[in-house]
This record gives sequence, C-alpha cells and structure tokens, in this order.
Amino acid sequence: MDEPTYFKLLELVTPLIKKQDTNMRQSIPPHDRLTATLRYLASGMSYEELKFPTAISPQRLGFIIPETCLAIMSALKDYMKKPQNKQEWKTIANDFEDMWQFPNCLGAVDGKHVRIFPPPGSGSYYWNYKKFHSIVLMACANAKYEFIWCEVGTNGRISDGGAIKNTEFYQKLCAHELLIPQPQKCKNSMNDLPFVFIGDEAFALRPDFIKPFNISTLSHERKIYNYRLSRVRRIIENVFGIMTNRFRIFKTSIELSTDRVDVVVLTCCILHNFLRKTCTRYSSDDIEDENTNTLPSLDRSLSTRNCSNDAKRARELYVNYFNHEGKVEWQENKV
Repeated sequence: MDEPTYFKLLELVTPLIKKQDTNMRQSIPPHDRLTATLRYLASGMSYEELKFPTAISPQRLGFIIPETCLAIMSALKDYMKKPQNKQEWKTIANDFEDMWQFPNCLGAVDGKHVRIFPPPGSGSYYWNYKKFHSIVLMACANAKYEFIWCEVGTNGRISDGGAIKNTEFYQKLCAHELLIPQPQKCKNSMNDLPFVFIGDEAFALRPDFIKPFNISTLSHERKIYNYRLSRVRRIIENVFGIMTNRFRIFKTSIELSTDRVDVVVLTCCILHNFLRKTCTRYSSDDIEDENTNTLPSLDRSLSTRNCSNDAKRARELYVNYFNHEGKVEWQENKV
C-alpha cells in the first residue's frame, strides 16, 4: 500500500474508530489503530507478537483489531457490491468478452479454505479434506481480478457443492432474484447465448452456471470449450493467490472466534478490491499462489449428478460458439 492510499483509508475510517481522551489517559489514535490492524492482516502475527512493533497490549489488540476491521468494512462497503440491475451485469460481461474472449460471463466462482483454530468442543466439525481445520470463503470475481461478492462461514467439513448452497448468492440465483439479463447475441453470432457464471467440476450444472466437461466425455470440441472456460475460471483462483500473498494471515491458522474470523476474512476481501482500484503498486502485480487452498475439483465418480436439459443445452451453446463463430486462432495450440 502506498502512502496516498493509506492516508485515504485513514481518512475514511477515522470517524468510526476515533476515541475520546479522558482525564485518566489518552486514547489510542486512529493512525495507531489502523496500522496495527493492517500489520496484523499483512503479517499474520499473533497478538502476542504484534505487541512489540505496535506497543499495544495483546488484550487491547483483541478489541482494537476486530473493531477496526468492522470500521473498514463499513467505510469501504461501496468497493464490493453485487450488481443491482441488468445493465451492471452486462458491464461485467462486456469486460469478460473484451479481456478474456468469453461472452456473456457474469463472474468466476470458487471457494477457498481459510485455516483456523477450531472452537473448543467442535471435534471434527471444521476438519477438511486437506487435514486441517477451516472455514470456507466462497467468492465470485470479475474480469479485473476484483470480488463481486464474498460469503464466509461454512465449516470446512462441508463439501464444496454444499458450501455454495449455503450462500445467500446461490439461494437468490436459484430463486431468479439476481436480475440476470435475458440471453442475447454476442459478436459475430446470430445465436443467443445465456448469461452465465462459471466454476469448476465441483459445482452443479445449471442454465445460468456452467462448468467443464468431465475428462471421460471429452471430444475435440469439448476440449476447446474446456480450455476457453478454464482461462476465465482461473481468474478467481488467481485472485485468491494475490490476496493470500498480500495478506499473510491466510498463511497461518487464525486464532480467533469463528465470528471474528468471518470479519477478518471479509475485511481482507474488501481491502483487496480497494487496493485494486486505488493502489497502482497492488493492481499491477498480478501473481498466483499455488498454495491457495481452493476447493478441490470434483472426482469423476461424483460428476454424474443429474442436471436439467436446459443446463446441458446452455453448455452446448457455448461449445458450438467456441468452435465456430467465436473461434480464436490460438485455441487449437492449447489442446
């Protein structure tokens, strides 16, 4: 974070975290509160370790950091908002077509396991397939490596398909409450293509949510489709990688209560968007971390779940498009 960006953030959160001095003692200034919180998120230090560079007791940090995280979320809430109308969804889709040659895409969806210390008495409730305790962060990213929405809190033991079903986003998607535009023609095509979200094999196929074909059913045309889809799907994995390398707290086990873990994780997500939009140093350094703990792809034995004919038809429309009017010259060299 460069200096102008920091002072912009400090200006936004100061009214929410400034405390009044008393006759007994002076309050901790907003600058110290914010720097302690950012250092905690960026370094992954424990409160006990953080007391040395901040000169604030661990007990006090236990109040300051969650409070400041809530203030950051409130001050920066406009930096991560789901589209509120069809035109905003179309703007996102236009970015995917211009930058990634994938028309009518509304976002790349995936999940990430966030390592935690389990609450007392929780047993194996948070134990995941990677053999550590976690909660799941489900998120969707746009073409510019920014989060459109994030939801966190599902225990790591739940399957990946189950994790997204616990989100408000998925419930609204199933209830047709997201104001998704109707299918429309894209460049060089006379056929309508549906607006879709994309994910990996872990998710259920829907008319508005498509995924790759299983390796056991691949033809040349489907390989082309899988490649074109994977270029876009990896955006969300890259976003997790960028955020993990910037906020090193994701490389440790977060030793907080689960409700405070949720706040810390969402604060990192909204700070990621804030930095992407305001800090040149952050937005120009797109890196990917191979250890981002994303949710696993679905096993072949589990990929035969039933899906509607409309969902299959929507995916076949994209197969046909990528192999004909939407074909690009370099795709044949990638399969």
